[in-house]
Amino acid sequence: MITQSQIDEQRSNSAEVGTLFIDGKPADGHSGEVLDVISPIDGTKLTTIAAGSDTDIDNAVKAARTAFEDGRWSQLAPAARGKVLQRIADRIEAEAVSLAVLGVRDNGTEISMAIKAEPGSAAATFRYYGELCGKQYGEIAPTAPGSLGLIHVEPVGVVGVIVPWNFPLMIGAWKIAAALAAGNTVVLKPAEVASLSLLRLVQICHEAGLPDGVLNVVTGTGITAGAALGKHNDVDVLAFTGSGAVGRQLMAYSAESNLKRVYLELGGKSPSVVFADAGDLDKVAATLAGAIFRDSGQVCIASSRVLVEKSIHRELTDKIAVLAQKMRIGDPLDLTTQAGAIASEMQMNNILANCDRAVAEGAELIMGGERIAIDSGGFYIGPTLFDQPRQDSALVQNEIFGPVLSVQTFDTEDEAVMLANGTNYGLSAGVFTRDISRAHRMISRLRAGVVHVNTYGGADISVPLGGVGQSGNGHDKSPHALDKFRNLKTAWIQL
Repeated sequence: MITQSQIDEQRSNSAEVGTLFIDGKPADGHSGEVLDVISPIDGTKLTTIAAGSDTDIDNAVKAARTAFEDGRWSQLAPAARGKVLQRIADRIEAEAVSLAVLGVRDNGTEISMAIKAEPGSAAATFRYYGELCGKQYGEIAPTAPGSLGLIHVEPVGVVGVIVPWNFPLMIGAWKIAAALAAGNTVVLKPAEVASLSLLRLVQICHEAGLPDGVLNVVTGTGITAGAALGKHNDVDVLAFTGSGAVGRQLMAYSAESNLKRVYLELGGKSPSVVFADAGDLDKVAATLAGAIFRDSGQVCIASSRVLVEKSIHRELTDKIAVLAQKMRIGDPLDLTTQAGAIASEMQMNNILANCDRAVAEGAELIMGGERIAIDSGGFYIGPTLFDQPRQDSALVQNEIFGPVLSVQTFDTEDEAVMLANGTNYGLSAGVFTRDISRAHRMISRLRAGVVHVNTYGGADISVPLGGVGQSGNGHDKSPHALDKFRNLKTAWIQL
């Protein structure tokens, strides 16, 4: 169990974790330019990171290609690869507190969530894929006598990974560990506002025995380093988590270059449908408040819409509001804090602009919608609750990625489904009912990659995460994540 004294001990440590990491060693950026890292906790400069250039990306891809082609990793026995991944997991666990604190100073997630969701999840992910390495098989096709059809599974080659600023360790591990388990080499581009924990992760991987060139990291902006990775002709697969706008751009880069496969885990506008037979509304309200207000709503699957049966609308809304008012918002390195900072000033201003627009479009503002803790110098917004927005409003249709919840009502199950499915997104959803038949009907009818029933969040590494519609394609987590990073090769043999 992490203690406040452990957190405080790490709080003042230097945030310097090196520069770029290419071909097994730290490397200065080719341009010599750097980006300031501003901590959302207090708005002060934490450190700098290298502003990676096209040349840096090219050097990293060349290192990854050489490492892949000479077989130092791709031709290693799967069980041997698995042992390295499990050693990485051990080292992440050993540095869990320092990794969590470093990440919190970088992106503002409350430490009580970060310690589990970041190093805790990353270690579990590397361990899972390490254990899975030696347990994947090819296939023998059911052919006619005299013919033998073998289906071989092979690594794709060089994988480009671009991850966002929320939960960089967790999301990075989902992609990196699966790609490595399949035998690939990787070039990683973290978000420019949350790179520090991933820079340390790459060092940990090499300290645990990952060969040089197998995992490389280039920090920098999306328009420079990210674009260079997306356009590179020697990257075979690109795996991305982030916004829809960037996802579209990465698909365009693929079309402009080598038609690399692009897998996108994009945004969501995830609904939770609450029926009158949901049972304990105090428990439901607590679940829903946590599903949007923890980490200040900066969670891809955050349930930003509540659809509630009219007969319990006022009761449930009032309960959520009371819980939200009691939440402790502030210093994310305080264990008693329930929701930390917004990751950047730009993101904070974007959330506030969306709140202003929601009011202008006629939604009733019950609470929030303002910057708080201004004297801290950090970027904080309190829980924000809107009632009865129009279905076609920006509040309902657009991902805000902040602590902003809207509540709408319905009369019938059909109406609930229509409202829930009435956006372009399809990442996650929730259903609250004590009717098991209704629960299964809703699972079938809701357009979402993940449907939670009488809970929200918490699905572990054993099940896939992926969306439909404009929430993207492909899956992270579970054995299915390996599909993104493998090729199938048929051998047709005449006996």
